[in-house]
Amino acid sequence: MDITIDATFLPHTDPEASLAFYRDLLGWEVRGDVGRGTMRWITVAPVGSGSAVVLEPPALAEGLTDAQRTAIAEMVENGSYAFINLATPDLDGVFEKLQAGGADVVQEPAAQPWGERNCVFRDPAGNTVRIKQA
Repeated sequence: MDITIDATFLPHTDPEASLAFYRDLLGWEVRGDVGRGTMRWITVAPVGSGSAVVLEPPALAEGLTDAQRTAIAEMVENGSYAFINLATPDLDGVFEKLQAGGADVVQEPAAQPWGERNCVFRDPAGNTVRIKQA
């Protein structure tokens, strides 16, 4: 079968802060931005990539209880709800740029027991962003 990943979704809690992280710090292009205020769906992607990430307001699924919405909001805030793994040929350069840009550093570049070298950030919503050396 010929199947590719078109888009995956991550929650955002502040569209402008998310744009500053993904567009301005990571250098990704904005492919779409629909909605208003905090109710925006923003599609971002590395330039030239076939796959994209849609940044969306969290906990909008129908049928969620107030308690479930609260639980999701708490999980988003502490970084346990969603994550994305990225790769770069220049881990140290990317790390330095993100750190200098004020990104929330969770882990500096380090060799992992499973053989890769990576670093970890949180985006403005709290999503875990792990970046490995390609």
